[in-house]
Amino acid sequence: MKPRFDLSLYLVTDPGLTASRDLPELVRAAVRGGVSLVQLRDKTSPDDVFAEQARALIAVLRPLGVPLIVNDRVEVARWIGADGVHVGQDDADPRQVRERMGPDAIVGLSAGTPEEFAAAPLDVVDYLGVGPVFATATKPDHDPPLGVAGLAALARIAPLPTVAIGGIGASNAAAVRATGVNGIAVVSAICAAADPEAAARWLAGRAPR
Repeated sequence: MKPRFDLSLYLVTDPGLTASRDLPELVRAAVRGGVSLVQLRDKTSPDDVFAEQARALIAVLRPLGVPLIVNDRVEVARWIGADGVHVGQDDADPRQVRERMGPDAIVGLSAGTPEEFAAAPLDVVDYLGVGPVFATATKPDHDPPLGVAGLAALARIAPLPTVAIGGIGASNAAAVRATGVNGIAVVSAICAAADPEAAARWLAGRAPR
């Protein structure tokens, strides 16, 4: 059975921001603050190191009912029993991901244009990661930012649930949510925060105003 997933506050990890920190503890704190879904993203570590990190996160997240998504590495995701895989436009074909992961996995796809929305295989993809909304240093090779207006235009025509990503933090999260997306994905807003739990509370709208 496919695990229930909630896109409302989606944490994407970044090894450049978490290398000196205890990643499982950071993620645990972020979930206490309101993170609803976690993606392990690391483009450079060997598969065995990546798999060890993924297992440690599963040990934290599964008892809390929060799925772990693996970025791109389909075989590692199968090997360690991740809840799903997220791929970009230049990564594995989503149909192949679904075939390898099976019907119960969560499959996400990055898409930032109407053409990419139209080309998304709706029968195999569960959600779309839409962005970048704003310029972001965590992915310097990103496409031109959509801005709030561009994101809103895409949210109106989205054929699947959407999560916005790219340069989102406490100062602009409310404006991004107001576009009609199903959730926001953040990297540095939590991974670089001195207090990940407090940062997550602000982003989730749980902090006292």
